[in-house]
Amino acid sequence: MIHDWVLVETLGNEPLVVAQGHRTKNLIPISAFLRRNPHLMAVQTAIGETVRARQGLSSITPKNDRVIRTEVVQMTDGRIHGVHVWIGPPDMEPPERPLPGPLMWDLNTGTATATEESLLNSGWDPQREAMQNRTFADDLPMRELNPSEAKVLTMAIKREPGTIFCSTWDVNDYRGEPITVGFVTRTVLESDGDGPDRLLCRAMNWRSEPDPEVPPQDHLAQRILNGLAQPGVHRALVDPTNWTLLKWLDDPAPFFDWRVSLAGEHAVHPADRREMERMASEFATGSATGVLRMTGIGDSEWAPVHVTVNRVELDDDVYVALATLRRPNESES
Repeated sequence: MIHDWVLVETLGNEPLVVAQGHRTKNLIPISAFLRRNPHLMAVQTAIGETVRARQGLSSITPKNDRVIRTEVVQMTDGRIHGVHVWIGPPDMEPPERPLPGPLMWDLNTGTATATEESLLNSGWDPQREAMQNRTFADDLPMRELNPSEAKVLTMAIKREPGTIFCSTWDVNDYRGEPITVGFVTRTVLESDGDGPDRLLCRAMNWRSEPDPEVPPQDHLAQRILNGLAQPGVHRALVDPTNWTLLKWLDDPAPFFDWRVSLAGEHAVHPADRREMERMASEFATGSATGVLRMTGIGDSEWAPVHVTVNRVELDDDVYVALATLRRPNESES
């Protein structure tokens, strides 16, 4: 019998278990997770009814010996990302429910939408963070590397509907405290009926527990990254298909407004478009360097930025741009 809240992702053909209590589970079909449970069909029915009703429900099993309680995980646009399920005796109260956080990336526009719960679970301070029109770089851990980040970045770059991924990351929250974050994300193609289809990554996250069976993480890549850091130089990973900023590897650059317009080509001075096209062409076969005028900070309309981009292979034939950004010197301006 399960007496923890079980979180299921409901965007596919069958609900998939992604967490039991605070323990992350790797996309286990609910039919396999409850294969010996006599209340499997009742749980499946409760999940389906919860998604259709868009609200939590309470039901009794046919033999009146168990209560099934559900709660929805609903994105701000109304879409249900998942359902929390608890089953137990009628005289038992469920334990305190961990609050999953829904979030969404729009792969067409390069924008992310968060919720208060998703920000809290990620270790951000919801009082200081925007929830709408975030960049991908706002949502991915800055400066810290996690072993599975390449898979998440590959999902954002390849943009293949139906791709799903579940994992945990160890990060530090805004207070500097270490936390473990579980998450699941799925790429979906959706139509709102009024315009072109949108390609989205719909996700949920939750505060997880470290898996004692997983060996300690090798931090060699992080140590190398830190060892190559230079004052005044800011490195980031960028989607080469539309020059959208994905992740900061150093502290974000303070000398231009990297959040404006989100997609890089729209944040560059119109007169520098040809220079940007040249750099894109050179990047296709190696690396490229140039000075681009980016959206400035405060009263400065444009800020010159020295940009070097190098190709980094994330997966087979999937490349990301490693961008190195700094202020240009006098001879480069």
